[in-house]
Amino acid sequence: MIIDSHAHLEMEDFDGDREKVLRRALEAGLTHIVTVGTDLPSSGKALDLSEKNPFVFATVGFHPHNAKDVDSASLDALALMAENPRVVAWGEIGLDLFWRHSPPQRQLEVFERQTDMASHLGLPLIIHSREANDEVLRVLKKRNGRGKGVIHCFSGNYEMAMAFIELGYLISIPGTVTYKNSSVIQEVVRRVPLESLLVETDAPFLAPVPFRGKRNEPAYVVHTICRVAELRDIDFQAVAHATSENAKRIFHIPDGLPDHQ
Repeated sequence: MIIDSHAHLEMEDFDGDREKVLRRALEAGLTHIVTVGTDLPSSGKALDLSEKNPFVFATVGFHPHNAKDVDSASLDALALMAENPRVVAWGEIGLDLFWRHSPPQRQLEVFERQTDMASHLGLPLIIHSREANDEVLRVLKKRNGRGKGVIHCFSGNYEMAMAFIELGYLISIPGTVTYKNSSVIQEVVRRVPLESLLVETDAPFLAPVPFRGKRNEPAYVVHTICRVAELRDIDFQAVAHATSENAKRIFHIPDGLPDHQ
């Protein structure tokens, strides 16, 4: 069992060969993929994709890049989508103080609003945090006990990882762990508890070695699992099983294999 806990299959990067990408994922041994919304249209596309493919689950949310475009009506529309059982999380939400495509204060307002909405709906969060770990941690600490989730594409150090884990969050490891200059995330992978790790592609972004620089896709998550296994000195199946069980637990994915037809 292998679960890609974070991909963006709804993006136009896959419009030309989406069915082939899904087929390759199944051939690589994946049993489930979580495809992640970043605004209202992409959340709708993610949900539509999940309804057509039993092994794909969807999330809804406004990425911090898109915070400037959020209004009450769009959040209400997301909340309505989130009632669909194919939706397993609220995200990708959070803060991005690197690109700042939306003003930081607006990002914070929208992040906090969505965090509260997810809590009300009983959904875990998928959190984007770039150059903003301290700020994200402050928001989550204020809501300690009211929601859990995933720190997507984690880029902090071991101490920061443990601070998130203590709040009930899982640490999601992308293909960057395969890069030569990724010593900080490699230390995180070696040291944090296995029951707190997920693996993801963030497809179409951040392809692992040996595909670095090319379009990423869910099948490539096996290379990330291989590197995690090497760093922890355990076998591939142990990492695949543990990270999949972790994903099933946080996203409430049912046991058993879906019908792929």
